[in-house]
Amino acid sequence: MNDTLKNKTALVTGANSGMGMATVRALSDMGARVIMLCRSEKRGKEALERLLSEDTSRTLELILCDLGDYDSIRNFANIVRSNYDHIDIIVNNAGFISLDRQETKEGLERQFGINHIGHFLLTMSLLDLMGEGGRIVNVSSGAHKVGKIHFDDINLHKGFNVITAYSQSKLANVLFTRELARRVKDRGITVNCCHPGAVATNIGIDRETGFGKTITGLLKPFFQTPEQGARTAIFLASDSSVSDITGEYFYKCKIAKSSKQSKDPQLAERFFEFSKELVGIS
Repeated sequence: MNDTLKNKTALVTGANSGMGMATVRALSDMGARVIMLCRSEKRGKEALERLLSEDTSRTLELILCDLGDYDSIRNFANIVRSNYDHIDIIVNNAGFISLDRQETKEGLERQFGINHIGHFLLTMSLLDLMGEGGRIVNVSSGAHKVGKIHFDDINLHKGFNVITAYSQSKLANVLFTRELARRVKDRGITVNCCHPGAVATNIGIDRETGFGKTITGLLKPFFQTPEQGARTAIFLASDSSVSDITGEYFYKCKIAKSSKQSKDPQLAERFFEFSKELVGIS
């Protein structure tokens, strides 16, 4: 263990497996206290026990939250507020992808609802706990490059398919990153996003490709491990070389090219205000 993040408090969403667990492991090994946001109590406890069995000196707290439920997110934020007086790092890692159209409790298309709106509400609910040197990392995807924000049909009642839905949610991550970075720059908080690459996950469908379980299994040797996929998010959360960089899109720990749409400041501002309306933030 090193002490790069000693006395820092980090929050990681989707912390019970894959890149989320790899991120928790790395940040805690740098000395951070890590809040593990998980939806499933069973899987969350199993992940917590595994991480502590590897190293009993880790300081971890499991707090349950469903990112597809506004009330659950607000309750999570209240628990964090009662337990912590500051948050230094937020890694919005949790991802959802589905071949079938599903909805959140509030009726949002589920990929948009969890991948963007859930993280938007979570981050905005905790933002005042962050100060100078705070870092927010949003895990996006190269899929954002084929994405479009469907303002007139954000929940894709008319035109749902997995590519349209997933790419919209990932473009949303980049736009949120750009606009939030602009809004909090004067507070010394950085906001960046990253493309993890094609990562073999345990959710049956890969975040990058949308391949089903069988194909994912066949191609698994060609995918990165979760540890490899998490490297850029970990880098953005901890490395001193990026302490003054904000509003950027990274791949393999370097600033990378993102889509033309993702760099449109008017679109980013419009979408931020649109997101605020969806979650009821004035």
